[in-house]
Amino acid sequence: MNSIVFNAARRLEALPRPTKRLMAIATDVVALPLALWSAFALRQGTFTPALEPFWWLFFVVPVLSVPVLRWSGLYREVLRYMGPQTAIAVLKGVTLSAVLLCMAALLGGLRELPRSVPILYWLMALLYIGGSRILFRALLQTLHRRARGREPVVIYGAGAAGAQLVSALDLSPDYAPVALIDDDRSLWGSLVRGLKVHPPAALEQLIEEAGIRHVLLALPTASRERRRAILQWLEPFPVHVKTVPSLNDLATGRAELGDIRDIDIEDLLGRDPVAPDQGLLEACIRGKNVLVTGAGGSIGSELCRQIARLGPRRLVLYELSEFALYQIDRELREKLDEQGATVELVPVLGSVLDRRRLQVLMKSLAVNTVYHAAAYKHVPIVEHNVLEGIRNNTLGTWHAAAAAQAAGVETFVLISTDKAVRPTNVMGASKRLAELVLQGLAQKGGDTVFCMVRFGNVLGSSGSVVPLFREQIRQGGPVTVTHPEITRYFMTIPEAATLVLQAGAMAQGGEVFVLNMGEPVKIVDLARQMIRLMGYQVRDEANPNGDIALQFTGLRPGEKLYEELWIGDNVSGTRHPMIMRAMEAALPWPKVEELLSRLERAYDRFDYGEAYAVLQEAVTGFVSSGPGVDLLWQAVRQHAEARPPAVVSYLSARQEPVKH
Repeated sequence: MNSIVFNAARRLEALPRPTKRLMAIATDVVALPLALWSAFALRQGTFTPALEPFWWLFFVVPVLSVPVLRWSGLYREVLRYMGPQTAIAVLKGVTLSAVLLCMAALLGGLRELPRSVPILYWLMALLYIGGSRILFRALLQTLHRRARGREPVVIYGAGAAGAQLVSALDLSPDYAPVALIDDDRSLWGSLVRGLKVHPPAALEQLIEEAGIRHVLLALPTASRERRRAILQWLEPFPVHVKTVPSLNDLATGRAELGDIRDIDIEDLLGRDPVAPDQGLLEACIRGKNVLVTGAGGSIGSELCRQIARLGPRRLVLYELSEFALYQIDRELREKLDEQGATVELVPVLGSVLDRRRLQVLMKSLAVNTVYHAAAYKHVPIVEHNVLEGIRNNTLGTWHAAAAAQAAGVETFVLISTDKAVRPTNVMGASKRLAELVLQGLAQKGGDTVFCMVRFGNVLGSSGSVVPLFREQIRQGGPVTVTHPEITRYFMTIPEAATLVLQAGAMAQGGEVFVLNMGEPVKIVDLARQMIRLMGYQVRDEANPNGDIALQFTGLRPGEKLYEELWIGDNVSGTRHPMIMRAMEAALPWPKVEELLSRLERAYDRFDYGEAYAVLQEAVTGFVSSGPGVDLLWQAVRQHAEARPPAVVSYLSARQEPVKH
């Protein structure tokens, strides 16, 4: 019998929309007279009521009521998506139908019509018209839940988000919700949209009985600490954990509740953010002209998003990549238009090495605050492009800072890195030397306040290990980790950007602000967690039949096992609990200026050995295995052996020999 019903439902579902509308009208043409008969039967207390004086009303009711129901919008509603609007349409249509019934009886001279009949008719019509639609919608939902090829899932969270997710998935071709689990004891055993709510302890049984391979987290308002605890509890189960968007994504319109995605790595590593100090956030921004270098990068773009929300008069987006500049400019314009904000956006293509362009730009646009985020940051890439990495990170910071000082900028904030502390690679050493440049300029004096903000890895940035791990897991592994003991600090991009803006407002000149990164994370543990939460088992000696293997590839050029956040012990707190101030040893400006001149000459002569020597002389604790192989220099050397005219001309133009 059940199969006959569901086959019929499938055929009905496959009918064209106009045919379904005609069938709905035909159903109502039958239901309305039935509602009138039920009203008389209830009034007279018998299944064979006396209807002789009123028989013609049974023909008038559907003729008058169907156009009214059509006017109410009932026949435009799609049953599978039926919601409050459908109920309102039924209520309006049936109420007007009852009024028309009374008018027809009065005009027809039926003064003996019992006054309770129209009221009973109204109630029964609501039941028949609305109930038929609810019944058919429930049939469709059950049909979809039993459809083949859909993956059975358990939803963690039986609150409002869980209920809405059940409704969304009822019509999904991919997932079939079979149960909910929740920590709230008061919900255990209750039904949410027809599904039973179980305690968390029942998950193992549900996995065995229903073949569950996916658990969906419907906890958009839960704190990161709570979500992390739930993920740690789910980790041993052989299920792929996915989630609905966070409350922030829902509120900003970046996602909808029905969107299902892999867990955000912030749920594993992130912290509940500390409420920002609004005064610090706005101090260098509201009503001012702000410039961000590297505006299209991971940190630079997030700085721009947050700055735009804080009410600057003008926001200058300075970026070398045309495509990155186009993307952030378009995104910000759309958001500002939606909010009706009057921030002037100025997208500018340019290099931080072009001091004159920056100075003219800052002067003409009366820039008050600069956030210098432009940098080359990928350690292995910079190791093989030594001169260009130093030129961009160190000399670029010098030119940008000098331009700001000459243009009368009030505050200049450098975005630095934990790799600048006792660095083992060119990237870290070039950033530390960039810090020394700002410290030297601060000692030199002037109206511009210089400071640096130093922090570790940000989650989701370009080149991050997290998307690499996720892609390797999807491809079946192996997941590559450089070393079993390697650890890193992690912070979310929005949290880092918010803290950078607040730190800059506390600057007095020459400080290194260090962000509280929490506890360092072992990368191999992160890889194991990601494998398990994506529904796989780690293949290792203890579990040779696992799904995904871990492979240790060895430390990359310039990479070290752990990172540090400050040099020395002269660290103090600030008015913000997540920001510390470090007063570190600096070089006098004349010495810094001499080092910068040597770097410029080394770049001009392709002398990357000399560039290394400058870094080792300037940066305390710089420990390196010696100059690597600059790939461009290597290419010049190889081609110089054949002595093509262009290379001979290039080399002979240098007054001093190129060193290796």
